[in-house]
Amino acid sequence: MTMSDDFLHRFQLERAGVRGALVRLDHSWQRVRANGDYSGPLAELLGQTLAASALFTSSIKFDGRLSIHLRDSGALRLLFADCTHDGQLRGIARWHGPLPQAPVQLEAGARLAITIENAVTDTRYQGLVPVEGDALAHAFEGYFARSEQLPTRIVLAAAGDRCGGLMLQQIASAGGAAMGDADGWNRVGHLLATLTDEELLGLPPEQVLLRLFHEEGVRLQPAQPLAFGCTCSLTRVEDMLRALGRAESEAALAEQGSVDVNCEFCNRRYVLDEADIAALFEAEPPAATRH
Repeated sequence: MTMSDDFLHRFQLERAGVRGALVRLDHSWQRVRANGDYSGPLAELLGQTLAASALFTSSIKFDGRLSIHLRDSGALRLLFADCTHDGQLRGIARWHGPLPQAPVQLEAGARLAITIENAVTDTRYQGLVPVEGDALAHAFEGYFARSEQLPTRIVLAAAGDRCGGLMLQQIASAGGAAMGDADGWNRVGHLLATLTDEELLGLPPEQVLLRLFHEEGVRLQPAQPLAFGCTCSLTRVEDMLRALGRAESEAALAEQGSVDVNCEFCNRRYVLDEADIAALFEAEPPAATRH
């Protein structure tokens, strides 16, 4: 994998007083899509969500993880993606019934949560809002308007083996007033609306930004590499089994001869036999004799 395959670029539009980020995913998106055998409109939605999770890390400084969690009341049950501060991505989608062949419209009852987990301070922040609009980009813009009171414009695209996104956010001065000239935010919003999916996914980032904002004083920062990454481990599986309890683990052993756990994100399979389960609960009496 080269730097140009999967990356996050932060940038500023100095004349307009706007900050932004551009994300493109290639190998990491192919890995996520292959893990769940996603295709068609469902793959498009998941690819857009994955790109958005990387975009949203661009505006915060933290050591940890940012996750997007969208639950819908229709056939689309779940969209989930997260990105760590060092650019490790993963994602899953769940759909009820046959996979859709036509573009998916988000239901009015859908809920969107964005969670930031800070590993250094061991704190967790979550913003939860109802989904407004039937497109993911509009739903995310609504989140920032309602939860963060931050003017935001987002373009997302996914096609074939590649997905990506571009986000603009208005920068406020110390006094709360918008930076840049008075028409800057309105102007760059109109310019962003001219961006095509083909340009977003196919052109070099420098060319995309100069094509759109060549009069806005573009200042492009070095690329941050992105890659697929899963945090599953045997330790996490053991912790989950302890939380479920000895009785459930022993019941799975009796029925199947082992306890099998598959990671939804990377398809890694963990198999624990009778000796493993006994060692896991060795400090406890057998489930059948506990009172």
